[in-house]
Amino acid sequence: MLIELILMVFLPSGIFGFGKTVIVGGLFEEDDLTATAFRLSSRVLNDERHGNPELPNQFVEAQIITVNNDPYDVSQSVCALANTGVAAIFGPSNKVTARHVQNMCDTMEIPHIEARWDSRQIRGNGLLNMYPYSYTLSKIYLQLAEDFEWKTFTILYESTENLIRMHDLLKRWDRRGYTVTVRQLPEGPNYRQVLREVKMSGDPNIVLDCSIDILSEVLKQAQQVGLISDKHSFIIASLDLSTINLEPYQHGGTNLTGLRLIDPDDPVVIDTFEKHASEWGVEGPSQLTTEAALIYDSVQVFGRALKQLDDAIVADTKTSLCQNVDSWEHGSSLMNIMRSIESTGMTGLIKFDSSGYRSNFKLDLVRLDLDGLHKIGTWNKTQGISYIPKQPLFDPTAELSLRNKTFLVLIAITPPYGMLKESAREEIGNERFEGFGIDIIHELAKILGFKYIFEVQTDNVYGSKNSQTGEWNGMIKKIMEDKADLAITDLTITADRQEAVDFTMPFMNLGISILFRKPTPMGSSLFSFLMPFSNEVWMYLLGTYLVVSLLFFVAGRLCPAEWNNPYPCIEEPEELENQFSLKNAFWFTIGAIMQQGSEIAPIGMSTRMMAGSWWFFTLIIVSSYTANLAVFLVVESKQTLIKNAGDLLNNSHGIKYGAKVSGSTTDFFKATTDPIYSALNDYMQKNKKEVMPGTNDAGVQKVMHEKYAFFMESSTILYEAERKCNITQINGLLDAKGYGIAMKKNSPYRNSLSTGILKLQETGVLKELENKWWKQKRGGGACEEKSGGTSDAKPLGVANVGGVFLVLAVGVALSCIYTACELLWAVGCTSIKENVSFVDEIKEELKFVVKCSATTKPVRRRKASSHSNQSNGEDSNGASTPPYGFVPTVITTSPEEK
Repeated sequence: MLIELILMVFLPSGIFGFGKTVIVGGLFEEDDLTATAFRLSSRVLNDERHGNPELPNQFVEAQIITVNNDPYDVSQSVCALANTGVAAIFGPSNKVTARHVQNMCDTMEIPHIEARWDSRQIRGNGLLNMYPYSYTLSKIYLQLAEDFEWKTFTILYESTENLIRMHDLLKRWDRRGYTVTVRQLPEGPNYRQVLREVKMSGDPNIVLDCSIDILSEVLKQAQQVGLISDKHSFIIASLDLSTINLEPYQHGGTNLTGLRLIDPDDPVVIDTFEKHASEWGVEGPSQLTTEAALIYDSVQVFGRALKQLDDAIVADTKTSLCQNVDSWEHGSSLMNIMRSIESTGMTGLIKFDSSGYRSNFKLDLVRLDLDGLHKIGTWNKTQGISYIPKQPLFDPTAELSLRNKTFLVLIAITPPYGMLKESAREEIGNERFEGFGIDIIHELAKILGFKYIFEVQTDNVYGSKNSQTGEWNGMIKKIMEDKADLAITDLTITADRQEAVDFTMPFMNLGISILFRKPTPMGSSLFSFLMPFSNEVWMYLLGTYLVVSLLFFVAGRLCPAEWNNPYPCIEEPEELENQFSLKNAFWFTIGAIMQQGSEIAPIGMSTRMMAGSWWFFTLIIVSSYTANLAVFLVVESKQTLIKNAGDLLNNSHGIKYGAKVSGSTTDFFKATTDPIYSALNDYMQKNKKEVMPGTNDAGVQKVMHEKYAFFMESSTILYEAERKCNITQINGLLDAKGYGIAMKKNSPYRNSLSTGILKLQETGVLKELENKWWKQKRGGGACEEKSGGTSDAKPLGVANVGGVFLVLAVGVALSCIYTACELLWAVGCTSIKENVSFVDEIKEELKFVVKCSATTKPVRRRKASSHSNQSNGEDSNGASTPPYGFVPTVITTSPEEK
């Protein structure tokens, strides 16, 4: 017994499992119902740990810390818990601080358990979110709209994050008649303006997605403006609909439908509530919030996972994790066990899928009637909504009317979006202006019925934010100060601008591209006829010709059939002759290449096989050459210096590049993380004065007159290229953006104007206006006329075929020189043999040549000794006599004897 006591004192408690006390931390903004649920659930683990085999034997100490929304303060609270050896952290509910806590818990491998709706829910290493998965909820809302047969409805949302669980509903819109209108609730507490607009729109179907904190006030004000009536239907996206007082809306006849995760009639819920009936602080189970119930269930899931971990391994928690930058080695194991547990709690079935999300749960479908909320159906993952009563289909009505509204619209004199009208008479008012943006406002006014007055932004400054003072300038500033209602020009929708003002949906999509001069023709080469083959092929062809010619010479000498009797009259000649001399071999092969043939015909089988192979080779080579020759002579090659933005870096052509000194294009290069674009930006900033002009027009002029590439928006490039035919757009887009109509933040007209732009797109009006101002008006289409024409082939000039004449001239010249050399050589040999004057002999030869009519040439013998030469087998001209030992007798007859 003494030994056991000593071991218990000196050995670590981890040897026997977890310590007797396990600390769990709860981070809550205030000591509300959620904190109460955390405290009560922890107490249940301690009270029932000895009687319930599923619960751990350790005592669970719940430490509740009230936090604010400051990430730094929250991080200090997390560290304080981590240093005490906490086994899990629950909360907080604020999205910013919750993600900060998650990152810290992932680093230390401490389980982090949430019970809040997360619009961008991801699976963290140590994160477990008990709230139903957002994308699953999105499908439920879509199924409700389909079952209700809603073809038109309005989505009222509190913040942009709410649209994430509405994304499937947004996809329901199409051109066949399904209309989805999206309206954002302004910052409270007054929501009447947007609710009044919904009523004026006539849309009877509304999806309301807002937090439970403002839901009661939104419904109250909706009743005040007349939206809570028997003509309207609501789907409430909050799972806490049952927690607010709905009695004022029960008798209005409104079809108000919602979902709930907690079934107040469920025995588990009733039993759990009654255990602590006096401590909850609410009247009944229906008043419990979803987050409170989820926190309660999450503590129970943690307890069961702690029991399994304690039974499976020997472990202990760690302290001072923040100071040591260490992690708890069993934290991930505990989290994995929690994800694998399947149990039932106040929120029904608790089960996580393979991705760690709670997608398999049950929801109750409830509807408000004269007696309050009643359950009319259920939803689960396998069966969907088991019962949904059909709702009557309401006819859609007209959209929000802007009639009798007059807007002050800011424009800029920027072709083709806004320009002064070219007219012989002086125009006044709106008639002074024309352009793409002017026409868009005019078309929207016809659809929506509003009036407008144009005002020119004289300095052409669209609006940028001063990084030091935070002040805006230009059009954006005027919109923010209510000095104008709308602004339309080539105004790019950026993140900074959208924080300051609202934009309609884009009326034009574009991106940054490169403006550069069109590729110039490379010009025709004197040896263009050589272009069908590369230099390598020509070298191979020359080598093949030499090798094959030599092989013909060798094969001809080796082949017996090629040795023939030169005098057929002599049956048994003393000498045989071979036609494949070295010169004849080269002549035969070149004749085949030139497709002309020769007087030489192979006789032997081997030489014929070689000749056939050579002819096949020349057939393919010559055919390929002929086929490509027409293309290379007729098609004009162009020199392309750059093909994309990467080619500009350290280019060898001396091309400079830049962008407008200020604007969205420059901002893109400053903010990019792409290494190529960052390198381009470094060059532009380093040479700012030289390569970054103040206006787009100055950049276009630099492109036209210098070796310069200009980054600008693709729509402006297309406009300039339609009028200046020596410039063009290079490659595709570097980014994607859009032009929109700017208006004041939270403007009630945004949705209406966006709908109008959508209609202009659907009917093709926007495309017609784009063609009008880009390709027709103000010089548009000029380059199309120049590039147009007939499809006849371009006549070839001397530059295209001059090389052929040069080859002919060189060949003829070499032939003449060689002919002269042969003549001089023969005359010299004759003068030596005949012992006559070289000059006299050459004169005789030239006299004979001058006689162009002579077709036969007599053999001249100068001395009697020539007869002796003849007897030796040679005449005076060096010709050989027959080697037979006798001279054939020649019998001549006179004409009279005939």
